[in-house]
Amino acid sequence: METGLLIEQLLAYARAHLCMREEDEVYFRNVLLSVFHCDAPLSGKADTSEAVRADVPDALASAVGKCALSLGLCAEGEEERFAANIFGLLMPLPSEVNRTFRATYKESGPQAACDYLYAISVKSGYVQKTAIARNLKWSYDDGKNGLEITVNLSKPEKNNKDIAKLLSAPKGNKYPACSLCLENEGFEGTATHPPRRNLRTVRLTLGGEKWFLQYSPYAYYEEHCIAINEEHVPMHVDAGTPAKLLDFVDLLPNYFIGSNASLPIVGGSILNHEHFQGGKHIMPMHRAKIGTYYTSSEFPSLTIGILDWYNSALRIEGSSREEVEACTAKVIEAWKIFDCPECSILSHTGETPHNACSPICRKVGDTYSMSVILRNNRTDETYPDGIFHVHPEHLNIKSEGIGLIEAMGLFILPPRLKRQLRSIADLLTGSAVYDEKALEDPENDLYPHRNMIKELLSEGKVASEEEAEARVRDFVNRTCAAILDNTAVFKQDEAGRRGFEAFMHTLGFQEV
Repeated sequence: METGLLIEQLLAYARAHLCMREEDEVYFRNVLLSVFHCDAPLSGKADTSEAVRADVPDALASAVGKCALSLGLCAEGEEERFAANIFGLLMPLPSEVNRTFRATYKESGPQAACDYLYAISVKSGYVQKTAIARNLKWSYDDGKNGLEITVNLSKPEKNNKDIAKLLSAPKGNKYPACSLCLENEGFEGTATHPPRRNLRTVRLTLGGEKWFLQYSPYAYYEEHCIAINEEHVPMHVDAGTPAKLLDFVDLLPNYFIGSNASLPIVGGSILNHEHFQGGKHIMPMHRAKIGTYYTSSEFPSLTIGILDWYNSALRIEGSSREEVEACTAKVIEAWKIFDCPECSILSHTGETPHNACSPICRKVGDTYSMSVILRNNRTDETYPDGIFHVHPEHLNIKSEGIGLIEAMGLFILPPRLKRQLRSIADLLTGSAVYDEKALEDPENDLYPHRNMIKELLSEGKVASEEEAEARVRDFVNRTCAAILDNTAVFKQDEAGRRGFEAFMHTLGFQEV
C-alpha cells in the first residue's frame, strides 16, 4: 500500500474506532507524515471504507509493518512492535480513557463503561481478537458441572521452575519491572519486552490501595480482565484480600474477580506482582452447588458449605458484606496453619509455607458469593513436582501449575497439543503408521504421549477422522478432570472427608 494512502487509512480507522476527534485529524496527519518520512499527504480523496468497516486492526497493522520495513523504519521481526506504536499514538491518552470510562459509568452503568474500555483495547490491537479466535475450544459434559477446554495458541508454556525463578530474580534496573507494572502503559517495547504503546488502563481503588484495570491480550474467556496493584509487590493472599475483591464487585458487579494462590506450583504464572483476574464469563465452578452445608454462630446470616467440585473449595454467600469479608478472612488465615498428615497436608516445612488460598468473588443481585479454593504446594519423593500438582501420568497434557482459571474448570492447554493431538488421531485412523519403538525416542514429538497412544490403540482403530478426534478429545477431557482431582487437598474418600470436616470445625462451623 502506498504510504500516503496508508496514512489516510490509519486516520479513518482512528476516527471510526479509536475516538479520534475531527479537530485532531490535521495534527495526527502531520505526525504520521513525520513518522513515515513523507513530505506531503496523499493528493485527492482516498477510499478508506475498508478501514472504517474493519472489526479488528490486523490488516492495517500488517500494512503498517510492511511499509515500515520497506522504508527502513524498523528491522525485520520488529514490524509488530512498530505497528503497536502507531496504534498507541492514535489512541486517546490514558487520562482521556479514564475520564470517558468514569463518565460512561456514571451515565450508563458498569457494563457500558467496561464495553468502552474493552472495545478500545480490541480496536487498538492490544487484545488480539483474531489470534484468540484461532484457539481450539470445546466443552466436556461430566454430567454435573462440566469443564471447558481450550488449546491456547498465543501464549507459550511455562514450567513451575521458570515461574518460581521470577520470585528470586534480581530486581536490578529492569524497566518496566515486569509485564504487569503500570509502567507498561505506553511502553514502546524491546527485544525482550513486548510493546505496550497501545495499552490503556483504568485506575481503581481496592482495599484503600491504588490499583488499575486492563484487559488480557490473551483473553482466555469473555472480557478477561486483570486488576493490578500499582505497586510492584509480590502476590499475597491474606486477611486484607477479601475487602479488595468485594470492592471490585461493588464497583463492577458485571464481572467476577479472583486471586491466584501466592505460592509456586499452585499459583499462576506471575507471582512477583500482586494482581487479580476476572471477567464476564460464568466459570464451571460458578455453576457448582454446595454439597455439604454448615452453620456458624459467628456469621449467622451466611450460607456456608463445601462445594460439590473436583478440588477442595468452600462457598460463602450472603447479603452482609461485612460478614462475607470477615468469614473469608477467617478461612484464609486458618488455612495457612492447618495440618492434616492423614491427607499429606503440612502447612509448613520449617519456615517455608505450603498452604495457600484462591478466593473468587461474584455479586449476584444483592448477594455476595465468595468461593475459596484450598491449595498446598508441598512436594515429596513420589511427587517431586507437587503432591497436589498434575501427577506424572498427566504431564503430557498439562505441565504448568494449575492456577486460578483452571482450578475453576477452564483449562488452558499448551499450543503444542494442536499438532500432537492431530498426529495421535492419525494413528487411530491408520493414516499414519504406529511405530512403538520410534515413540520411545525422547526426541520424537509424540514421546510424551506414548502411553496415551498405547491406551487409545488398545481400544482399536477407528474408521473416520471425526471418531478419532472425538476419542482423543475424550481422553483429554478425562485427563483434565483427573488433574483437578490431583489438585484436591482433601480427596473424595473417607480420609479426605474427615480432613475437610476437621478443618471446618477449626473455623467453628457445624454441619447441618
